[in-house]
Amino acid sequence: QLQLVESGGGLVQLGGSLRLSCTASGLSLDNYAIGWFRQAPGKEREGVSCISSSGGSTNHAASVRGRFTTSKDNAKNVVYLQMSSLKSEDTAVYYCAAYRSSQALCVRKGDEYTHWGQGTQVTVSS
Repeated sequence: QLQLVESGGGLVQLGGSLRLSCTASGLSLDNYAIGWFRQAPGKEREGVSCISSSGGSTNHAASVRGRFTTSKDNAKNVVYLQMSSLKSEDTAVYYCAAYRSSQALCVRKGDEYTHWGQGTQVTVSS
């Protein structure tokens, strides 16, 4: 059973940086695409980014493109979301999720994902 645990969330100042980690156990991430999602109070869940099973392809939402990067270390079974130039609107609970895939590309549609972490809070303060 694949389990995902997010870490690295916290309080950060406007314009600052933060790196989230998604650590997998139970199965190898070699066979899974990983996505990062976020949900702010009163708002719908947003697909922030995803990375393919090989790690060779990423896809970022327009709202974070150029500020966030996603990387994967299959040897460590960890996926990272590096966030920089943080804005107040980035405040949310961030979740990582996985779906089994051998495709070169990944998708940011939440319905595709079969495994979810518990989430980690990111708060950007001014």
